[in-house]
Amino acid sequence: MNTQNTAGKLTILIASPLEDEHVNRIKAFDPDRYTVVHEPALLAKPRYVADHNGAPRTLSAEEQSRWSDLMKSADILFDFDRLDPDNMPANAPKLRWVQATSAGIGEFLRRTKLDQSGIAFTTASGVHARPLAEFASLGLLYFFRDMPYLERMKQASHWERYTVQGLEGARALIVGLGSVGREIARDCAHFGVEVWGTRRSGGEAPEGVSRMIDQKQIREVLPEVDALILACPLTEETRGLIGKSELAALKPGAVIVNVARGQVIDEAAMYEGLKSGRIKGAALDVFEVEPLPKDSPMWTLPNVLISPHSASTVTAENSRIVDIFLDNLGRFGRGEALRNLFDRDRGY
Repeated sequence: MNTQNTAGKLTILIASPLEDEHVNRIKAFDPDRYTVVHEPALLAKPRYVADHNGAPRTLSAEEQSRWSDLMKSADILFDFDRLDPDNMPANAPKLRWVQATSAGIGEFLRRTKLDQSGIAFTTASGVHARPLAEFASLGLLYFFRDMPYLERMKQASHWERYTVQGLEGARALIVGLGSVGREIARDCAHFGVEVWGTRRSGGEAPEGVSRMIDQKQIREVLPEVDALILACPLTEETRGLIGKSELAALKPGAVIVNVARGQVIDEAAMYEGLKSGRIKGAALDVFEVEPLPKDSPMWTLPNVLISPHSASTVTAENSRIVDIFLDNLGRFGRGEALRNLFDRDRGY
C-alpha cells in the first residue's frame, strides 16, 4: 500500500482496533484530501467491541519496520500509538493531531510527556456520557432499592415483604458537571432526586441541578447528601479530592458512585466505611490500581458493585467516536477550532 502523500493529501493512520465499517466511513469522508491507512495485522487484537487497547501482538522485525514507516508518514492519528507512545513526536515527525478514543487522557499525556509536545489532541468527550449515566442510575437503584437484600432472600428461598428507601426524595451531590455529570443530573432529577452539583468552572446550574456548590465546600455539605457521585476528570485539583475527612463527613448510610477515576477518592478509607456499614454501598467503575488486584479486599464486600472500568463501553461506542472524528476532520480541513480539544492548562 502506498502511504506517501500525493498532491498535498494528508495521511490518516488508524492506530487502534477499529471495525471495517468505521474505517470505510473515514475513507469515504474526503478521499481527495485524506489517505486513510489501516493495517489491522499490525494492531492489537480486540477482545470485545470497542476495545482500543486489545491483546498485544508480537510483531516481527519486518512488521515493526512497516509500522515505523507508517508512523513516519502520518499527519493524523486515530488514537495513540500503543507500541511506543512516549516517543510519538520523534517517531511521527509529521504528526499534527491525534483523535483519542477516551475522554480522560490528561494523566496519560502527563505520564508520557506528550502534553509537552506541539501535537494537538482531541478527546472522545461526550461519547461516554449516556452509558456512564446509565451505570450511575444502576448503582443508585441497586442500593436504594436494596438489591443485595433481594439477592440474599433469593439464595435463601425466603419470601418476606419489605420496605426500601427508594430514590425519590433523596439528595445527591455530583462532583463534576461535564457531559457525564450533566447527563447523570438529568437522570437523577427524572427519578425525583434533589441534585446538588459542583464543578471547577462554577457558573449557572445545568438542567436537573437545583443547587451549585463551591468545590471548597464539598466537605461542608457531605453530611446532607444521600449519594455522592464522582464524575470529574482526574487533575491535580481532583486527585485525592475525597479523602478520609470527607468520607468521615459523609452522611451515614449514603451511597457512592465513582465513574471518574480511582485516584479521586481515598480507596482505603472508602473500604473501611463500606466494611463497617457506615457507607451503605458503592458502585465503582474505577479503582486506584487497575486491573483491581485479585487480593483486593474490595472483592469481598457484599455492598460493592464492581465494574472493570467498562461502564462507558457499549456496542455503539466506535460509531460515536468516529462521528466526532469526522466532524473534526471537516473542521481541520477548514482551519476551524477542533471539537473536544485537550486543554493543557486544565488537564482535560
